[in-house]
Amino acid sequence: MNEGTVFSEKIPTHLAIIMDGNGRWAKQRGLPRTEGHRVGMEKIREIMDICQKKGIKVLTLYAFSKQNWNRPKREVNFLMKKFENYLDTEVDTLMEKRVNFRVIGRVKELPFNLRKKIKKVMDKTKNNRDFFLNLAINYGGQEEIVDAVKIISRLVKESKVSPRKIDVEFFKRYLYTPDLPYPDLLIRTGGEFRVSNFLLWQIAYTEFWVTKVFWPDFKEEHLEEALIDFAKRERRFGAIKEE
Repeated sequence: MNEGTVFSEKIPTHLAIIMDGNGRWAKQRGLPRTEGHRVGMEKIREIMDICQKKGIKVLTLYAFSKQNWNRPKREVNFLMKKFENYLDTEVDTLMEKRVNFRVIGRVKELPFNLRKKIKKVMDKTKNNRDFFLNLAINYGGQEEIVDAVKIISRLVKESKVSPRKIDVEFFKRYLYTPDLPYPDLLIRTGGEFRVSNFLLWQIAYTEFWVTKVFWPDFKEEHLEEALIDFAKRERRFGAIKEE
């Protein structure tokens, strides 16, 4: 067994996490919601390091949904600034750890300064291949599917592709991360049992694990618990177990 792994043959290649509970974590402590988001952002490096130690290769984190713009303006502005700060402070670490960093979502709708920093970090880390970190910002699973349909529709209209060629594998090429495997395991912190418009196409056969622990309190012991549970599951992808 490799050092730092649990049931190494059954470690997920791609782990996705819905980082929920920042606001509730802060409220329990009599703190403003922004403090929960601050601590939650600091948690990203810790969990990324643990994932690399465990042998996970891809980590996708749900940071800000398309629907989160409906939150109070002060909270939204704080989050946008925290994303900028994260990119400023973490780029050297991402390079040192050979991490390929990407933001998935409708990036063009984000504030200009944030877009500029996203592009800079993505360009700088694009050749890294030891680990892939996807941060979903201004992301929606339905919106991702719509964006793919628009591209494919244009290709059909321009006679660059025949409708007969469109199947599941073809469609995947026009998602935000066409070169990465689908998530094997989806963890949701904060105790809610819903996917919240996250990776709707990609999680067709993903295993789910939910914890009541809020994201700022999520630690290696909780991830270990999820990985042990995942290793015990039998993934059949619609088939049946042979007798």
